[in-house]
Amino acid sequence: MDIIYEKSTDKHLNDALNALESNLKENDFGVLWKLNFKEKLEEKGLTFKNDFVVLEVCNPKQAKEVLEKNIHIGYVFPCKMVVRCENDKTYIGMLRPETLIGLFESPELKEVAKKVEASLKKSIDASI
Repeated sequence: MDIIYEKSTDKHLNDALNALESNLKENDFGVLWKLNFKEKLEEKGLTFKNDFVVLEVCNPKQAKEVLEKNIHIGYVFPCKMVVRCENDKTYIGMLRPETLIGLFESPELKEVAKKVEASLKKSIDASI
């Protein structure tokens, strides 16, 4: 199952994050929540080698449409994206909405999932 879409970039973490957030906004998505696991683990006295930032993003109109058709899709909302560093490289990726929503076997949601995924891929691709 191909559940992750990810691209690498030569941008530093903060530059990649800023680019992604800007491109998400252009595609009608907002960032609801952001967490840097490296920083959070350091607060707890634990060392984590690489930056790993999780963003939860949402397009309100599409979220409403999907939830009205199948309330259980809310278990995989909002869309999760990651900007991470590994071996001096930055990666921008996401869990693929088409794959996640496909797990619910709701054919009526296939087109919405395709639109959401296309918008998120466009945001990632424009950010690299």
